[in-house]
This record gives sequence, structure tokens and C-alpha cells, in this order.
Amino acid sequence: MISAPKAPLTCQREAFSLPPGLHYLNGAYMSPLSKAVEAAGHGGIMFKTVPTQISPPDFFSGVDDAKRHFAQLVNAPAARIALIPAVSYGIATVAANLDLESGQRIVLLHEQFPSNVYTWRRLQADGIIIDTVQPPTREARGQHWNEAILDAIRPDTAVVALGHVHWADGTKFDLDAISQKTREVGAALVIDGTQSVGALPFDVGRYQPDALICGGYKWLMGPYGLGYAYYGPRFAEGQPLEDNWIARAGSEDFSGLVNYQDDYAPGAARFDVGEKSNPILIPMMIAALGELLERDPARIQDYCRRLTQHALTQLADYGYQLEDDSYRAHHLFGVRLPERVNLDTLKQALQAANVAVSVRGDAVRVSPNIYNDEADIDALSRVLIQVAS
Repeated sequence: MISAPKAPLTCQREAFSLPPGLHYLNGAYMSPLSKAVEAAGHGGIMFKTVPTQISPPDFFSGVDDAKRHFAQLVNAPAARIALIPAVSYGIATVAANLDLESGQRIVLLHEQFPSNVYTWRRLQADGIIIDTVQPPTREARGQHWNEAILDAIRPDTAVVALGHVHWADGTKFDLDAISQKTREVGAALVIDGTQSVGALPFDVGRYQPDALICGGYKWLMGPYGLGYAYYGPRFAEGQPLEDNWIARAGSEDFSGLVNYQDDYAPGAARFDVGEKSNPILIPMMIAALGELLERDPARIQDYCRRLTQHALTQLADYGYQLEDDSYRAHHLFGVRLPERVNLDTLKQALQAANVAVSVRGDAVRVSPNIYNDEADIDALSRVLIQVAS
């Protein structure tokens, strides 16, 4: 029996503790915590307050629940999910398990977020070549940038590392085509999903990345300091960055921990960060992912589209530029400024109106979510129209 489709989302600001009058359109910087996630954090603190409440199974059960939630969100086997402290940790794990040779190439994007750059740059000392794909400045920027990415993937390409969307302006990349081309040349596809997973649908089975790395404090709506990594079959026998006790086989038996094991726990658990069983962060992330699964990233993306479409059409009349819809995310996008707009004046006007966005170069990065309503978008529009008039 086919279940009925869920109704479109409506604003859920009441589920958050954002103060009245704050127009928070900056989820790409850091998400607010929902009241349910707040409560889970408070509960975790109280749980940790009395250590006798924490038993050996508690080191594993919450972690397993968190992994199952994330696996469901991205349509991946839970056994291939690892807990990581940061995107840089997940990327470093990938790089350490790729047998790259001098002269091979790594494809990155112009002004990619540093966590998915610095690890790859270090490999240049071993003769690895970095190909940084620049965006074109002409019309149809997103389309031509995607075409340039495909052109950069060559037979000597060993790694393609990029996001689903660009973190600074929301340009959306065609992962279907990029994945196909990457597989054709035998390269590893490494996706940083930090600025997309949770608000934009992502399907591991569809895109077939070798690794998907996600920080948890942006669109996953969780706490700072905990994220997720999917590691595909390419890394099934990989070596972790660290040798922590809980990643070894049989670690559930605390009385036998001095019987040292060379074997790792099954699946991607070998890549888990030490002290993964954080009694405060894990309940918060479980609560956040539970809410995300209920809301559904596809419905979140649709909500952001409906919320912003009228205002963006209006801003175009004042000389603001946006990427074409087919190459732009709706939860994160850049509004490029007309030349007549003074950046300092704009920043002051945004602050005075209590509108929180990020200014990146010649663009305002706007990143709404289900806690935003028409009043937030109207406040932003009024500022942008005022400084352009």
C-alpha cells in the first residue's frame, strides 16, 4: 500500500527559542537548536551528572541509534556510517586511505570550504596535482560551471572532492553527471554534504559517493562537535586515523578490554572518533535527526522555495542577480549586489533591521529554514531595496 504524500510544511518557529524580532536567515553559518534538541541536551547533562547511571551498553546504544537515523536520511547502510568530530577529520580519513601516485589529479572547486581543501593540498608534496575548477563569469554561470567540472575529470583524475552545493552562494552541482563521469575514470568521489544534507535530498544509492562527510551543526540541526561520515566499499578495509579502544572488536565487554584485539568492530565503526559515546551530544543529535526525518528534506526544500520565490523575483527588478533555478538551492543562495550598492552601508542596514545573513564577497548569502516566515524575508527585502534605491 502506497502511503499518502505528506502535506507541505508550514513555519515551525514555535519549535525554536529564537528571540522575537530576530530575522535569522543564516542557517548556513549555524542552525539554531530546536526546543526538543535543547531538552535532549539538558537531559544528557543530568545523565552525566551521576556516573552510576551510565552502564556499558549506554556507550553503544545511542551511537547505534544516531547512525541509523543518519543512514535513513541519506539512504545508506547504517553499518557504513561513522561518527566524526569535524569534516576535516572525515576528509583526512579518506585521504589517508587512498593510494595516490605522483602525477594523479584531484578535482576541487574555486573557493571550496577549507576543510575539504587543506588535506588535499598537503598531497602536492607527493607530486599530486590539484585541479581547481573556476566558475565562469558569463550568463548561465551554474550550467557552465557544471560543464567545466565534467571537463576537468580526466583519465588521470584520482579524486573528485566537492559539495552538493557551494557553501558561499548555493550553486547546485549535478551529482548524477559528476558521479557517472567520476566512475568512468575510476576516481574516488568525495562529497562534503555539510551545506546540503538535511535540507536538500541526498541519496547515497543514487549518487554512489565513495565518501559523504557531514558536519552536524548546520542543516542537520544538531550540536557543534559531532558529525557523520558514510564510507563506501572502497574503504571497507581502511585504516582509521586513531586507535581508540571502542573501535575494536569486542569492546562491549568492559571486563575484557585488556585482552587487546587487532580486529576492528564491524563496518565503518573502525573510523569512529574516540569518545564517540558523548552522553550530551548523542541525545541531541538523535533528537535533531528524528525531527529532520519527520519534516523530510524534500519538504524543507519546497518550503524554502515557496517562502522566497516572490521576494527574489522582486529583487531582480532592483538589479540583484541570482543563479538560475535549476542550478540554485532554495535553502542556501547568493544574492549578488548591483554595483551601486555600498557594502558597508548594506551591512549597517542589515544590522539595524536585525537581519542575520552572511556577506560573502559581492553577494549576500541567504539561508532560510522552517523557523523562518514571510516577516523574515520581508525584512531582508526591505533592506536590499532600500540600499539599492
